Amino acid sequence: MNDLTDAQIDVALERGKIAQTTEPRAAAARYDAKKGLLIVELTNGCTFAFPPRLAQGLEHASHQQLGEVEVLGTGYGLHWESLDVDLSIPGLLAGIFGTRSHMARLAGQATSPAKAAAARKNGRKGGRPYKSAVG
Repeated sequence: MNDLTDAQIDVALERGKIAQTTEPRAAAARYDAKKGLLIVELTNGCTFAFPPRLAQGLEHASHQQLGEVEVLGTGYGLHWESLDVDLSIPGLLAGIFGTRSHMARLAGQATSPAKAAAARKNGRKGGRPYKSAVG
């Protein structure tokens, strides 16, 4: 039974070594108040930046609080102690800035010429139509 456990541990360690060299991780992170961006330097030499208002928990943070960003452990995440906020690097790179409900609220705030035209058209009709109950 111990042999199986030792083998599993060896496989996990090997996967960890591969992940360190192939997966994007944060080497450093900082807040640029002048540009209003959080800037993350990755271990592969790339740089990623995003406006903190997109990220859940950072929407109302002060410049000082945003500047207190820390890279977690081996670079898999970012942490703000005073805000009790953690964000994952793989999630951020995939465009995930929070929970599903947070992301849905962000999507609902999107504007486009088509959305504005539809709102004007509905406004001329007296506003958004009521949903009818299906019975």
